[in-house]
Amino acid sequence: MTQATFSIWRGDSGGGALVDYETEVSEGMVVLDAVHQIQAEKANDLAVRWNCKAGKCGSCSAEVNGMPKLMCMTRIDELDLSKPVTIEPMRAFPSLRDLVTDVSWNFRVKKKIKQFTPRPPDAPDGSWRMQQSDVDRVQEFRKCIECFLCQDVCHVLRDHHKHEEFIGPRFLVYAAALEMHPLDVADRVDELKQAHGIGYCNITKCCTKVCPEHITITDNAIIPLKERVVDRHYDPVAKLVRLFRRTAGQETSGRA
Repeated sequence: MTQATFSIWRGDSGGGALVDYETEVSEGMVVLDAVHQIQAEKANDLAVRWNCKAGKCGSCSAEVNGMPKLMCMTRIDELDLSKPVTIEPMRAFPSLRDLVTDVSWNFRVKKKIKQFTPRPPDAPDGSWRMQQSDVDRVQEFRKCIECFLCQDVCHVLRDHHKHEEFIGPRFLVYAAALEMHPLDVADRVDELKQAHGIGYCNITKCCTKVCPEHITITDNAIIPLKERVVDRHYDPVAKLVRLFRRTAGQETSGRA
């Protein structure tokens, strides 16, 4: 057994402060174990959100020593116990109480993205045919557990609070899963540029770094979406082609 100090943020939307708690930790414990131990022994009213304790529900997201992490997947033996371990709620979202934040904004954002729109079936039995490689491309994005750690670490949301202008990396991944789906025919490129604010992302890859499911958020989702936006709105050759087609169409209409 080792004595450790955990500096846990206590408060609500009106404000709060870090409070130190000492507790004994042992081999194999994770941060969530220590929080539960402190809750049971010293702070019965400590609010903390959790569910599976297996890294699959995404509920126990917090900031451990300033880094967004799942508390249930952060081993205590990987931390420096010579100084207090700070545990704080995610900073990108409003505080409700103690370690619990209001993440409902994320679900409102999800509703704004065009839903999956499949093309008509292409087989007599009413099913579709697609290449396995196309299926594999989007399968990675389905691993997301919606812990919102990528949203929390994103400086656009965390530091600049552009929640009304930027949907964040989690929902760029969601949009990529739809845009790259071999059956989907909806067009989300204009919305990505305008309503969803993809231009705010400067591809620092911090979201990829904190993802507990190891989704390659930046390289496999955000950059390909940015390329689609650039091809449509900023490619000079594509602009000339569109201008030529528009001009040709007007001339045809005029002769008619």
